Amino acid sequence: MSQKLLLVDDEPGLREAVTAYLEANDFAVETASNGKEGWERLQQYHPDLLVADVMMPEVDGYQLLKNVREDDRFQSLPVVFLTARGMTGDRIQGYNAGCDAYLSKPFDPDELVAIVKNLLERRAVATRGEGEEGGLAQIADRMARIESLLTERKGIEPTPPPIQIDLTPREKSVLDLVAQGLMNKEIARQLETSVRNVEKYVSRLFSKTGTNSRTELVRYALQHGLTQ
Repeated sequence: MSQKLLLVDDEPGLREAVTAYLEANDFAVETASNGKEGWERLQQYHPDLLVADVMMPEVDGYQLLKNVREDDRFQSLPVVFLTARGMTGDRIQGYNAGCDAYLSKPFDPDELVAIVKNLLERRAVATRGEGEEGGLAQIADRMARIESLLTERKGIEPTPPPIQIDLTPREKSVLDLVAQGLMNKEIARQLETSVRNVEKYVSRLFSKTGTNSRTELVRYALQHGLTQ
């Protein structure tokens, strides 16, 4: 049975394109054109994951996310933010609001699919292995990591990590650009290399840091002083 996604965005063209791509990857997709409609659809549809734009009329993404996180039924629902605002401060605000991943427009649809699959797999593992207490602990851990990230961004030095990670100069360059919110194609252009090579470097960074997504990688790098 296909996993259910709810896509909330006020741009008709983007909704249509993203829906088609997600459905081609075997997801069942319901859509809404603004946060108010999205909240209504969410309660009716009970999706496995929410993808939402930040800047929308009537009710924006932040208010929609606030409604989601304050409702016991949806506290553990994975949420991916899509937005044209990709500055570091905007991404931190998104994480602080409780989103699980933050993807800047324009984005690579393959990256969105990878993020969605990763979040759904992690949610499935947590549900099977930890039950209700594990899910709540996971939320608490996520909030603690976000708070740590915000503290570091304010200029407080992080506690030195107990394990040193040996990164090559090129891996460090890729990591810095990932932390800036750049997509693989943009990183490839900036470093004058191929997208395939960038994918290999990102995969190595996942392996060296023990992370499974770009969001986790950036949080880990910030917490351990691997990037600025």
